[in-house]
Amino acid sequence: MLFYYAYTGHKIGLDRVKKAAAIIKELEKNGVACRLLVNDFRAGLAAREYGISESITIETIQDIDAVAQMGNSVIIDSPEDDHGRLEKYCNEFNAVFLFREDEKQVRFSEYLLDGVVVDKVYEEAQKKQKESRKLFFLNDADYDKIILNHASLFKDKGIELLLGHYFFVKYEEDLAQIFTQLHEPEEYMELIQSSQYVITSSLQTAFEAKTSGACVYFLNLTNQNKVALEYLKFNDIQIITTIDEIEFEKDCMDISFNQVDKIVKEILQKL
Repeated sequence: MLFYYAYTGHKIGLDRVKKAAAIIKELEKNGVACRLLVNDFRAGLAAREYGISESITIETIQDIDAVAQMGNSVIIDSPEDDHGRLEKYCNEFNAVFLFREDEKQVRFSEYLLDGVVVDKVYEEAQKKQKESRKLFFLNDADYDKIILNHASLFKDKGIELLLGHYFFVKYEEDLAQIFTQLHEPEEYMELIQSSQYVITSSLQTAFEAKTSGACVYFLNLTNQNKVALEYLKFNDIQIITTIDEIEFEKDCMDISFNQVDKIVKEILQKL
């Protein structure tokens, strides 16, 4: 059995679950059963929207072996400190795959995964007619009220906001004063596929929107690391610090690199 642990939560959002869903669906097409592990129950509910019907909630990366047994394999996508658990997993599990964080190197016998992973529904969306919507999506979480603290960036710019799964009702009321329209989190996949302009501070959303054929702008409000910024540049996604930098009438270059097939192939070879 193959397990996939994706670190999520009300402070960091659901980027890793979206990536996990893309990979799990492709693995299943290749006949490999894979069970999603999350550390937040609401993340498991959200995963259903991305095509993953079942998941198991655990506390942290240290609890993977409470579910996975000796001889199983596991994929880990988490920035957490494993407190020595990774070595144990490498000794007990058939194969351990670890998504690279920054410039992390192999420590034991884990296999490092690296690359842009996007659900193939976004590739199919390239054929869809785009609506001339200016859509902003920060992330599924805004625990520190980043949007509200940068309200001047968005007000009176004709921008619509896609809310995150972890946003609070009172916060939504405040945001309604800034944006021309608010969209519910359940509309995520449809809006990312159909919007002509997507502004985001989420790496995963940037890659999904670019793959869909949108003009994508990454508003770096969360101080992404150097490696992440290089991925954005490689996919010809403009990094901005203010909305005023965007030329909304400018045509966008059609460059995007979805590496889900490459990563799935790497996993299959090691199982």
